[in-house]
Amino acid sequence: MLNENEYGKIIILNGTPRSGKSSIALSIQNTFEGVWMNLGVDQFMQMTPDRFQPGIGLRPGGERPDLEPLVNTMYQAMYEAIAAFSRSGLNVVMDVGHHEGYSVPLGILHKCTKILEGFPVWFVGVRCPIDVVMERRIKTWNGDYNNDSTVPKPVALWQKFVHVPGIYDIEVDTSLHSSKECAQLIRRRLEDAQSAKAFEYIRKMMSQ
Repeated sequence: MLNENEYGKIIILNGTPRSGKSSIALSIQNTFEGVWMNLGVDQFMQMTPDRFQPGIGLRPGGERPDLEPLVNTMYQAMYEAIAAFSRSGLNVVMDVGHHEGYSVPLGILHKCTKILEGFPVWFVGVRCPIDVVMERRIKTWNGDYNNDSTVPKPVALWQKFVHVPGIYDIEVDTSLHSSKECAQLIRRRLEDAQSAKAFEYIRKMMSQ
């Protein structure tokens, strides 16, 4: 039985699609000391049957209320899995897009902070300006602006909701730094004397 000091570290990268989370996670896996397991939205979506897609990757907007109970369950299962890996002494990096832009409030982030209470978890905000996100969406997915040159509603909603309440242990901006540079900024945050408190603050704030 491990004591708390022997738990694996947990890094949660939170941001919009195409903000650069996956690249940072890969850099962490390739450069950080020890074994870092990658558990995140992409992995859970790959496990999800087609008829329940996008599953845990459901975007803001409340357009699929039929999937929301499943999304709630999947998030809790994902965090329980992270806790199990950490208890086994394995480090975990995960990329997510937490939001509360559902048809009804689900309180998912609050529930997840409770699951990881007492664990060594760093909550990282992965920022990226919306014009850079659009450039990447166009390049990767052949997406585009609306005919009137405005940002598509789903992209705008991601940008609006994903960083609420905006409490992090560290924030990085992938328009200013490469994935490797962001990973090194996160590494320095893990190594400094200030303990990770974001999840504790969010848990207490949302419990009031």
